[in-house]
Amino acid sequence: MSDDEADPELLALLRQHLQGKPPINNDPETGVLESAEYVYNNSIDVALDMRASKAAATAIYSQMQQKAYSPATWSEHDLHPKAEGGPDTVAFIFTMDLLNFCFWSELSEEKRFAIEYRGKRWTGYWSLVAALQRALDEVYLKFRRLIIFIFYIKGIPITDPHFWQNEDEFTLNVLRNVFRSCTDEEIPLLKERLDCLREAGNVLYDKYKCHPVNLIAAADGSAARLVNLLARDFSCFRDEHGFDGRKKPIRLLKRAQILVADLWACFEGEDFGDFWDIDKITMFADYRVPQMLNSMGCLLYSPPLDSAIRSKKNIPSGSNWELQLRACSIWCVELIRREILTEHPEAEINAILIDFFLYDTIKEMELNGQDKILHHRTRSIWY
Repeated sequence: MSDDEADPELLALLRQHLQGKPPINNDPETGVLESAEYVYNNSIDVALDMRASKAAATAIYSQMQQKAYSPATWSEHDLHPKAEGGPDTVAFIFTMDLLNFCFWSELSEEKRFAIEYRGKRWTGYWSLVAALQRALDEVYLKFRRLIIFIFYIKGIPITDPHFWQNEDEFTLNVLRNVFRSCTDEEIPLLKERLDCLREAGNVLYDKYKCHPVNLIAAADGSAARLVNLLARDFSCFRDEHGFDGRKKPIRLLKRAQILVADLWACFEGEDFGDFWDIDKITMFADYRVPQMLNSMGCLLYSPPLDSAIRSKKNIPSGSNWELQLRACSIWCVELIRREILTEHPEAEINAILIDFFLYDTIKEMELNGQDKILHHRTRSIWY
């Protein structure tokens, strides 16, 4: 190219700048960690205790080593699907994380929403997984109008996007039956769960040949790209919020990230779980891990926020308090991860495993009646 000719790459960058469009990036970032750090740096109601976080890193790593904690731990639970299921397992995980939000109850353990399945009573997140597994096991009666025949089909096709789009067959009452409780309490936000399934079915049909395996293929092996595709194409995965007048939205993307993490864990980093940048996934900002971090002394709350949590007041979704709780939890786990790697450079550790471990630990404490610190209460589809 002569000195008189324009450089086409420079021209493309100039056009993108003038049009306000970011340059194409072949190494995608989710923006979640950047958002978390920003909120942490501007937080006035949630703080991190660095000494406690450093001690937590030591304790967490030691306990994870003792328990041989790894991605394989995810599949050891009876209810979780197994990698052998291939595309069917991908469909299950997609459905599971599409609906993975808001299980807390104001009622006692005996009266709260619960699912009976395989001779056990399941609550919280496990009630969702149990309900989906139960639906797939049950006989589904499929009626055809003006025809007297009834077609008996094994299992309610609750993980099939084609089913979600069919407004005649897949109704709120059908979903209510899928999530029927062994108590008098209904699963929270039932209508919102139907809306999530309906929207996801339409998007998958329009863009991904009606199956999430094609969505994974579109990410081309990048965990961050898959998160971004989920947030771009599915409004029900777009966990973004305004904060303190900042023009750029705060991205937390809990369910989009945990979907990627569940695929990675289930398939142990191979096949549908093979992501070259899996370590870009952060902790999944919900209400359980902040509860655990607070109990360990890592997260500290202002007196008004602490009082609101202890008195079980509703903290609105997207409020400054809620965003500080979630974002500072992400940043805290990131610092714990960095501390572990500083002390143990050879450790195979990321934010996903730390999150999974903290969640499992708080659930064990709950079963043993040891979880005395309350979690914040927010009704939301985001977690």
